[in-house]
Amino acid sequence: MKRKLRIYTDTSVIGGCFDDEFKLWSNKLIKEFKEGVHIPVISELIQAEISLAPQEVRQMLLDLMKCQCQVLAETEESIGLAHKYLTAAILSRKFENDARHIALATINNVNMVVSWNFKHIVHFDKIQKFNSVNIREGYKSIEIYSPMEVVNYGI
Repeated sequence: MKRKLRIYTDTSVIGGCFDDEFKLWSNKLIKEFKEGVHIPVISELIQAEISLAPQEVRQMLLDLMKCQCQVLAETEESIGLAHKYLTAAILSRKFENDARHIALATINNVNMVVSWNFKHIVHFDKIQKFNSVNIREGYKSIEIYSPMEVVNYGI
């Protein structure tokens, strides 16, 4: 039996279900969560961000949470790691929430982060820098992909 991946699904993926550019792949990933192929992982931070989104996005989050979803809470450890990313100048303070998402996923040993944020998260240079800090601080590397790279193409 294939081991299910725990996938931290950031806000952009959930909102992407309703965006012409991203909806095909976001919806395929959500479908795989609903079919039990993977385990969705979100955080209280994602819940807070989506609380300000349109109703259809909020409903998609509620639907996702019915799929064996794990909800992570921020801790002093995750906030501390996020600040180390900022101190390393991987991201500016303006994008602190992006650092917090990566830190939450890292300290909770998820298999990967999935995002459509190509500027601050799914970017070769950023991934190397996040993982450099992770290794230096005694954590494992974190895999970061877009939904398009994660879903089964045969679906």
